[in-house]
Amino acid sequence: MPRILLILCCFVSLMSFSQSSVAAPADPATINKIAQLQQRIDADVSYLKTAKGELKAISEFRILNKNNQLREKLDSLVNQENPDLAYLTPQIQQQLSFLDNVGKYLDDNITALKLALDDETQTQTMKAIIDREADRDLYLQAQLQTINWANTLNINVDSAKTALTNELTLRADYLESIVNYTQNQLKEAVSDASTAGADITAEQKTHVIELKERLSQHSSSLSIAADALEGLGQDTTQIQQTLFSVSGDITQDVLNFDVASSLLSDWMDIAKNQALENGTGLTFKVVIFLIILFLTSLVSKLVKKVVRKAVNSSKLNFSMLLQDFFTSISGNIIFALGLLIALSQLGFELAPLLAGFGIAGVIIGFALQDTLSNFASGMMILIYRPYDVGDLINAAGVTGRVSHMSLVSTTVKTLDNQRLIIPNNKIWGDTINNITAEQERRVDMTFGIGYGDDIPKAEKILTDIVLAHPKVKKYPEPTIKLHTLGESSVDFVVRPWANPVDYWEVYWDITREVKMQFDAQGVSIPFPQRDVHIYHEKAAD
Repeated sequence: MPRILLILCCFVSLMSFSQSSVAAPADPATINKIAQLQQRIDADVSYLKTAKGELKAISEFRILNKNNQLREKLDSLVNQENPDLAYLTPQIQQQLSFLDNVGKYLDDNITALKLALDDETQTQTMKAIIDREADRDLYLQAQLQTINWANTLNINVDSAKTALTNELTLRADYLESIVNYTQNQLKEAVSDASTAGADITAEQKTHVIELKERLSQHSSSLSIAADALEGLGQDTTQIQQTLFSVSGDITQDVLNFDVASSLLSDWMDIAKNQALENGTGLTFKVVIFLIILFLTSLVSKLVKKVVRKAVNSSKLNFSMLLQDFFTSISGNIIFALGLLIALSQLGFELAPLLAGFGIAGVIIGFALQDTLSNFASGMMILIYRPYDVGDLINAAGVTGRVSHMSLVSTTVKTLDNQRLIIPNNKIWGDTINNITAEQERRVDMTFGIGYGDDIPKAEKILTDIVLAHPKVKKYPEPTIKLHTLGESSVDFVVRPWANPVDYWEVYWDITREVKMQFDAQGVSIPFPQRDVHIYHEKAAD
């Protein structure tokens, strides 16, 4: 009998363990949403076969968007506790098949674009090819994520993993060659532009910018391929070293021992040879360079002090922003000239260097469009002077006193002592209300009396209160008039004039005095009232 009980207990325990490890069925609402998304994707894929032009682009966008939504739903199901393998296994297989077909579709598009490449449409076609390569990156990342899902669920996708590894290896090799080629082309273009100097053409500038954009996109694609290969357990040391040496893009993955040691060894050899061959002369040039920079710094500070004193004492009444602008630009010009002279002592040719700065300025200009917009707005504020430091303004939805101004931003201290830094383009692109710009400001107030009160008496009380206040201006004369007949009160408008800094003091003082005088002299201040009439009806017999 005890043996039977022992076997029965073991059986019950085993059943309990089995039930606790049973996969939880997927949420019906999520399954239904995935099915709906899949139907829409299938419909768009079918339509894509005949779509052309912008309709084709819209269909591709819809497919990408709907598939991203579907994958979010799948990701939530994969990562839940005890995922439903029976449902997820075919879904993952379907995703791998779908992504494989998308990859073939994009490869066909890229091939067609390459065949259509000619001299007349080279720029547009190359841009289209780069955009397609960027689309390819998205789907390759999705394939890797799908394989990771399968690994999480212990689903065998070795064939898909091998195919993706081979594809990424070939793609990385191709992109590595493209990156090196584009980098060489960019160096040649920059060299030609530097040689042209001040005679550089618009075509040369445009060519440099196009190559820079291509290099950035190809490097990004190569980095994505390297990340995916590393996620698949492949060695990417050579790829990461190429990325580092060509584009200077130091990522977390590139800082590994193999890459760092190889590059460090190359740099040490170069530094050692340079030190042995040119050590003495280079040391002397560096000393001269540092001395010139030091003297330039002293002269720059002296010039700033002189200019600051000059603009402060000028009869032209410069704004604080304009004073800061002249002071800053004078010192910066002196320092820039000194820096160029110091660089010439190190053997740099100034003409190619200035041309290089011009090209760099174009590239930086594209990258800093918002900052340049703020700078342009700051220049407009500097010229037209809608406000100055110390003014109380209402701009960009903020009310406060200007505490600091620059060509990029304006610092405002609000009335409750908060410090806000507002970009100048936000201020210049909106209505600017300079509250302290005028010498006087009207204080608008409304006071009500009861319908049974004496109107001339109330008017006299209001007039005496306003004229007696020491900070109310005599001119313009204050306005005290009966304004409206309200639902519960007869309303007077009271509009004295005061200095802007005295606005709230006048407002609060008069309001307080009106209440006290009305109460003392028997003038009522009504509040909203309603008359309620009750009618009695006799009940019917």
